[in-house]
Amino acid sequence: MSKLVLLRHGQSLANKVNEYTGWSDSPLTDYGVKQAHVAGKLLRSQQLEFADLHTSVLVRAIKTANIVLDELHQSYIPIHKTWRLNERHYGSLRGWNKDDTRKIFGAQQVALWRRSYYAVPPKLDFPVLDRRYANLPESSLPLAESLKMASARIVPYWTDTIAPQLMDGKNQLVVAHGSTLRAMIKFIERISDKDIDGVEVANGEPIIYTFDEKMNLTDKTIVTD
Repeated sequence: MSKLVLLRHGQSLANKVNEYTGWSDSPLTDYGVKQAHVAGKLLRSQQLEFADLHTSVLVRAIKTANIVLDELHQSYIPIHKTWRLNERHYGSLRGWNKDDTRKIFGAQQVALWRRSYYAVPPKLDFPVLDRRYANLPESSLPLAESLKMASARIVPYWTDTIAPQLMDGKNQLVVAHGSTLRAMIKFIERISDKDIDGVEVANGEPIIYTFDEKMNLTDKTIVTD
């Protein structure tokens, strides 16, 4: 048996003020920091020992990950940071207030951009260059992403990096973002393209999956305070 824990970062400033963020950095709020500490304590109560932690290259996830490991007294385990676990790229919507976009584009269109598996938000004119992505070809830098497009970079990381460790009996912890985790949950639970629309991932609530030695999913538990 092996355990996989998925955890969305604590509340960010963008979450608090209801803005699209995507690949932009947004700091944790004081409440978000508290959520990270609580999540770590909740996981410690489960007496889980992890072999690895996987996170994005965005600050809100990294800070949450560090707090959780500190609460677990497991700060010594390897931390793997990858752009593949970044939040879905919201294109030219990032920085916009979500309520404002509903007024401008309509609630139905915004709902499609936010929840649909296929809808792509309005694109940037050119990719934003950042030192974090200096080793990536420009073709890998999105102008905007649907959840399906984001899944194309997220699922291979699951298949190539996380799943083999679970198959070897090593517990894995993933601290990432709402859409990142929705993509992973869709793949793990075999959720349809249509039904993923209704899946929500709350900030700071650990989701624990249990797999048998053949990587069959045997249990799912959401741990709340």
